[in-house]
Amino acid sequence: MVFPLGSVINALAILVGGALGLLLHGRLPEKMRQVVFQGLGLCVLVIGVQMALQGKNGLLVVLSVLIGGVVGEALSLEDRFAGLADKLKGLVRSSNTRFVDGMVNASLIYCIGAMAILGSFDEGIRGDHSILFTKALLDGFASIALASTYGSGVLFSALPVLVYQGLLTIFAGSFQGLFSDYLIAQLTATGGTLILGIGINLLGLTVIRLSSLLPSLVFIVLLSAFSS
Repeated sequence: MVFPLGSVINALAILVGGALGLLLHGRLPEKMRQVVFQGLGLCVLVIGVQMALQGKNGLLVVLSVLIGGVVGEALSLEDRFAGLADKLKGLVRSSNTRFVDGMVNASLIYCIGAMAILGSFDEGIRGDHSILFTKALLDGFASIALASTYGSGVLFSALPVLVYQGLLTIFAGSFQGLFSDYLIAQLTATGGTLILGIGINLLGLTVIRLSSLLPSLVFIVLLSAFSS
């Protein structure tokens, strides 16, 4: 079994960056935090577009997002995710009113993306940690900005990152032959579509229930497998 070293480093980077963000909390002017978030939102949009354009079959991506959204809402994934974060907030006795937003938004930003998927696969299949190490650096800096605004909830996003990426690495190492270039491209395009939603949320343009769209990542695998 492949040890998910890249995911461990990634989680540690989020904790360190989040801790620095908490130290800066209240010391950064509101306008500066706003500009940082706007810049982060714009960058996330650019990354999302780049990822979405890597797809080989746009129709399957659209179908996956639509079907995934319906299934996600039927399962109340957004509400369940928020409920779990609320329970965690109670366990740590946090008084931060933005705890849930911080944990959910940070978890989605860190978990949904080409680097999370490709990096985990690359680590599991080829034993190459470089993509996840690079992602750890980026996530660490993002955690500073996120934690300075949302607070301690951002630190707890390190756990889903560790579990999600770690499982992907172990899975990829065990089933190397299942992931073709076509499938990875389709996963990347679907993830990029969701990343666009994160950017829109960060910019405050509207509120997209991204947790309910997560099943689309499962459906794109199924649909792409049948179409290839």
